Amino acid sequence: MPDKDAGTPRVFLIRHGETEWTKSGQYTGRSDIPLTKDGEQQVISSAGVMVGTGKIIDPSRITQLFISPRKRALRTYELLFSESIRHSFEGKVEITEDIREWDYGLYEGILPSQAKAGRKERGLDKERPWNIWTDGCEEGENPAEIKNRLDRVIAKIREIQGPYMHGEKPVDVVLIAHGQILRAFARRWLGFEVGVKLPMMLEPGAVGVLSYEHHNVEEPAFMLGVNMADKGL
Repeated sequence: MPDKDAGTPRVFLIRHGETEWTKSGQYTGRSDIPLTKDGEQQVISSAGVMVGTGKIIDPSRITQLFISPRKRALRTYELLFSESIRHSFEGKVEITEDIREWDYGLYEGILPSQAKAGRKERGLDKERPWNIWTDGCEEGENPAEIKNRLDRVIAKIREIQGPYMHGEKPVDVVLIAHGQILRAFARRWLGFEVGVKLPMMLEPGAVGVLSYEHHNVEEPAFMLGVNMADKGL
């Protein structure tokens, strides 16, 4: 049976590899810390399986990349794609603050449990527990600010991919960013508010896939599974 959605453009969400703070669980927003050696190997391993001619992420099918300016994301880009492939991407790469990690404000560098304890000490959250997805961060970003910058990226992607819903031209897009912001991006892609309860996981160095149903730019979808031999055709 033919794949009814074959040829539909895809958006690949790539989380940077492990850092010391992803290991410890500390909030890492504006802090610019490097990948660990294990983090670099995570990305290299993902690249070996996922990236290449005829693989899921086929460089010849990529028309645009959006990359966070944090060095953990930039290093992930370097490890994911060889120098020759990166050279072929000239003019296709946008390094943008719109997909940098959530600004955690007062919570930068601390654990979620410490953030909650600090809020309690300051007399907050008396009526209900704090939820970053709906309440945001003190002296940091709130969900409305996250929504605004992610929607700008989504609008650009829809403009790129909209005319080619049936595979008339390869227009896959890659985002290389961070765990929290990519999960927020997936919510906005599907049309949900940032604060909607939609538990998702994205491990360091891992790849998520978004696309569209019925070759329709107005029907964005989450691709629950992909064939490891799928060429996107």
